[in-house]
Amino acid sequence: MILNHKDLLGIQTLSRTEIEGILDTAQMMKQVLSATSKKTAHLQGKSVITLFYENSTRTRLSFEMASKFMGASSANISASSSSVNKGESLIDTARTIDQMGTDVLIIRHPQSGAPHLIAPHLKASVINAGDGMNEHPTQALLDLFTMREKKGRLSGLRVAIVGDLMHSRVARSNLWGLIKMGAEVRVAAPATLLPPELDKMGAAVCSSIQDAVRDADVVMGLRIQLERMKQASFPSIAEYARFFAVDQSQLRLARPDAIVMHPGPCNHGVEMPTVVYDSEQSVIQEQVTNGVAIRMAVLYLLTSRRSQLQ
Repeated sequence: MILNHKDLLGIQTLSRTEIEGILDTAQMMKQVLSATSKKTAHLQGKSVITLFYENSTRTRLSFEMASKFMGASSANISASSSSVNKGESLIDTARTIDQMGTDVLIIRHPQSGAPHLIAPHLKASVINAGDGMNEHPTQALLDLFTMREKKGRLSGLRVAIVGDLMHSRVARSNLWGLIKMGAEVRVAAPATLLPPELDKMGAAVCSSIQDAVRDADVVMGLRIQLERMKQASFPSIAEYARFFAVDQSQLRLARPDAIVMHPGPCNHGVEMPTVVYDSEQSVIQEQVTNGVAIRMAVLYLLTSRRSQLQ
């Protein structure tokens, strides 16, 4: 399989065939993670750089582990310790990294569109690790992978997404991916956290969490992103949790075999109580493992494309 573009900038630009190819490749990569020796030569001789302008644990570490498992030379750059503090522009920083023989540049940036801005200027493949409130494609891919692994399919699944939809790049990428793959998506959030374009993206906007969760195969909670809110979007955290937390009473409305997901990090007792987070229906920890497999697949497919086109 060859991806259609040198970069992975968003789910919106991926075809259904490309998504399926990434998920299938990740299935093979997951076998590496369960092996005694996790070293492969898939990225032998390749270089991978992570450039993060925002904090991250899961995304950054999983990309680092993925590249190292496959034999790549890797390095990490944080904005706080780079020439950004001296006034260097994003494009200049990216060009500098590109000129050091970089094959893949993974970037997280608080401004929507930042990866799209630098990609045309670089020979390196650019992976969007989260840009503002726009997209987080590899998170959506790992979520799709987890759903398909647990449910055996994506087409026809009923997926409920509940929480801070306004500020969530994870929700946007998941919506694009799930709709493309034939799933039915229902969303619920306080009115102040509902972006206006959701229905145009193909989601059913529900007036309550109960309507969203009822008979769902998958229930996904989203983190309340207080750091992106310029003003209060609800009366209090306690008020939000009372009406929109994915608790046991809400989960009973879903299908008996429904799975619970969360992109992390989770505010326990806000988006969901710990008893749900750690329940038998929860696949949240498996999402973390699958994140490494997906990022291994993306790195492999992008570098393979580069090798075949050179």
